[in-house]
Amino acid sequence: MEMMDDLELDQRLGARIKALRQSRSLTLDMLAERSGVSRAMISRVERGESSPTAALLDRVCAGLGIVLSVLFRDEGHAGPLARRADQPVWTDPASGYVRRNVSPAGTGSGIEIVDVEMPAGGRVLLDAPRSAHRLDQQVWVLAGEMVVTLGGIEHRLAAGDCLQMLLDGPIAYHNPGSVPARYAVVLTTSG
Repeated sequence: MEMMDDLELDQRLGARIKALRQSRSLTLDMLAERSGVSRAMISRVERGESSPTAALLDRVCAGLGIVLSVLFRDEGHAGPLARRADQPVWTDPASGYVRRNVSPAGTGSGIEIVDVEMPAGGRVLLDAPRSAHRLDQQVWVLAGEMVVTLGGIEHRLAAGDCLQMLLDGPIAYHNPGSVPARYAVVLTTSG
């Protein structure tokens, strides 16, 4: 996928959220209730008038019963090979973290790989309710250091460390270092 400006990406994300909401026969009010995000904010995001944060997208995805990576799949490049230039990239406006969906789209595989770069001092809290689905994932730190907090337990990870977790509650990612950290998230999905 060619590099898009932020406005174009916000519009694509909004259109994708709206299509997913409508495919599930959910009104804005229903999604607001299920996600804990206001109807007005969901409407602004769907119209591409707001740059949603990772935390907000996580809540909307939980309300839709999907994982975050579903929003970034580029079905237009479906097939067994995902060239780097075609991998969807998104930057969280709140933390500055950059995520790249590495896995090829449209293959039917239940495995997804996401490459993340977290700026020095960066912090993201994903606290959406996850009763609809539990997610098996591993975080493999490639460079720098990360602190991952899940279920009140803090895991300090250095380059080369890999943490397996069943994501069924809030999770916090923090780069306590003075340089950017890079890590891969490998997860299994069902939709």
